[in-house]
Amino acid sequence: MARFQFALNSAAESLPQVGVVQSDSFAEALTAVGEHVSASFGDVLEIGVQGFPPARYECLGSSIRGKLWRPAGQLAA
Repeated sequence: MARFQFALNSAAESLPQVGVVQSDSFAEALTAVGEHVSASFGDVLEIGVQGFPPARYECLGSSIRGKLWRPAGQLAA
């Protein structure tokens, strides 16, 4: 299992929510974080494994299946 570190930066809070999740895949780690943090529209999640730059995702809101994330900082095609 891989150990993913994350930080959720919210405009509503001055300090980010940080933590660690262990998961077999990146997709499972992203889902697990979405189930256990309180994120709202526009919040930015940085998640990754030690030694590599984190992936950045922006929260679009919630659905029945959990939080909806999209890659942050991507330029339009």
